[in-house]
Amino acid sequence: MPPLVIAHRGASGYRPEHTEAAYRLAFALGADAVEPDIVATKDGVLVVRHENEISGTTDVAAHAEFAGRRTEKVIDGVALTGWFTEDFTWAELRTLRARERLPALRGLSASFDGVFPILRLRDVLRLVDRAEAPLDRELGVVAEIKHASYFESIGLPLDELFAAEVNEAGWNTGEGRLTIESFERTVLAQVQARGVFGRRVFLLEASGAPADLVARFGDRATTYAEYLTDLALYQLGHQVDGISVPKSLILHTGADGNVDGASDLVDAAHAAGLAIYTWTLRPENRFLAPSFRVGTRKADFGNWQAEFRTIMDTGIDGVFADQPDLAVFVRDGLPAGLPHPLSPA
Repeated sequence: MPPLVIAHRGASGYRPEHTEAAYRLAFALGADAVEPDIVATKDGVLVVRHENEISGTTDVAAHAEFAGRRTEKVIDGVALTGWFTEDFTWAELRTLRARERLPALRGLSASFDGVFPILRLRDVLRLVDRAEAPLDRELGVVAEIKHASYFESIGLPLDELFAAEVNEAGWNTGEGRLTIESFERTVLAQVQARGVFGRRVFLLEASGAPADLVARFGDRATTYAEYLTDLALYQLGHQVDGISVPKSLILHTGADGNVDGASDLVDAAHAAGLAIYTWTLRPENRFLAPSFRVGTRKADFGNWQAEFRTIMDTGIDGVFADQPDLAVFVRDGLPAGLPHPLSPA
């Protein structure tokens, strides 16, 4: 099966992430699903922001009435200074407007700064429902639950809030449109225990350990790398439906430092009965593996077709992309019979 193209925070290469414009554009450009990141407000409303710290993606710093909310916190072991969703009610957050997170790289998106409001999860689910009919195809949501252990520690259980939200929105039907993902396997199990139907995908970093396990076991926590052994993948195959990994774990880098193909991780995951996804496909030099960069300007597009195709040729089940049209082009649009980009001339 060709891989699903999942618009990473919407079409975030073209519009400020997690905005209605980014989600609508993603579907217009051919995305199969969108990925809202989920955090909570003080009054228990689920909002879609990449992080609960919002100074980089909203105009909160320009609101004098919220100057006193700026604070320091430690989230999953990382010290952060800024404004946090859990210190605001939804009524307050809805007065903010979204900003481009990477303005130096994405000037087109930054030109929309200050235009679009923040969305709630329920807004995204309604948007997807309404987008299906005119497009005449099924659309999906890959919901990432962020910092679940942290939110639970402050009295905001994301599993409970999420279950209530999808039930109320009519999205807990088992039709296959909903996928739930997290870097914390504990919350995936909690969501399942609350009767939420949907594929459960365990996100794995290239280094470090899951925050829920670090909170319980400290230095004895199972690392992400330890989850990638054949035995651990087999065990995960009985606990979750899939894994999602950074593309650096899909690409194989030779001794000379250049990408010379793909790793065997996709085959290993499939052998363990797991679907496997990867993030994030982006065309700018800054985000491409060194082998695929062209020139020295970070914002310029490199040889993204070659990197994207190397990843897709592994048989991977889905890719997250900031510019979903480019991923769709590589998946569907390259003429048959062309040599592989890494093949000898």
